[in-house]
Amino acid sequence: MKPTAQQKFGWSGAFAVIIVVSLVPVFWLIMLSLKTPASATDGAFIPHHWTLSNYHDIFSAGLFTSALRNSIGIALISTALAVVIASSAAYAIARLDFPGKRAILAVALGVTMFPQISLVGPLYNLWRQIGLFDTWPGLIIPYLTFALPLSIYTLSAFFREIPWELEQAAEVDGATPFQAFMKIIAPLATPGLVTTFIIVFLLCWNDFIFAISLTSSNAAQTVPAALAQFPGASQFTQPIGDIAAAAVVVTIPVMIIVILFQRRIVSGLTAGAVKG
Repeated sequence: MKPTAQQKFGWSGAFAVIIVVSLVPVFWLIMLSLKTPASATDGAFIPHHWTLSNYHDIFSAGLFTSALRNSIGIALISTALAVVIASSAAYAIARLDFPGKRAILAVALGVTMFPQISLVGPLYNLWRQIGLFDTWPGLIIPYLTFALPLSIYTLSAFFREIPWELEQAAEVDGATPFQAFMKIIAPLATPGLVTTFIIVFLLCWNDFIFAISLTSSNAAQTVPAALAQFPGASQFTQPIGDIAAAAVVVTIPVMIIVILFQRRIVSGLTAGAVKG
């Protein structure tokens, strides 16, 4: 049934409200980052005096620059490893019939729901003993424990919808199973792979519990942990403007990535749920 003009107006109004509610905090954060230290707590939404000194401060201090480098490197490595390993595991789960396949998927989904805070204490003690504390591998390994199950669960649903006849035709033409996967299945699975990559990347990028607990210096400290430890001009002042500027720097690129790849994200999330 074709929606009426009144229904269209109602949906448009609801959509506009959602957009405003979602963007107001981001706009407020940008305005806060453009305020001077003296006016950061004046309560005004729009700055009376505009300044870019907060952005200059976070990059000149060096703490944020190293944290940003750590975040990009750790998140990209964790995501790449998770997607590559999960692709093989998800392909096997989707194509092969073996005992315990459903149990593996159930366990994979259950691990993603496991509270991270319960693992911090044991990991902290273990990492200190074996020398992984405050290192990149010390964060990449915990990230994989949550990124891999999520990736396997997402990709297995997507691989299951790719027609089996395509692989059989490739094997008839002389392709090995690996060649069929790389040249036939992987290109068709691009929307699902991109979706999984973005979801896992955001999961690693936004992590705070592991980052604040398993690091102690700029050697491996990521942006979420560094924001919590930004120093002020003195012990009696809070670096509100600097924190807001750093939050804008790490938030805006993520928003741009999601906007640019929103079609692939939607197609990847829905492809595994549509039969046929």
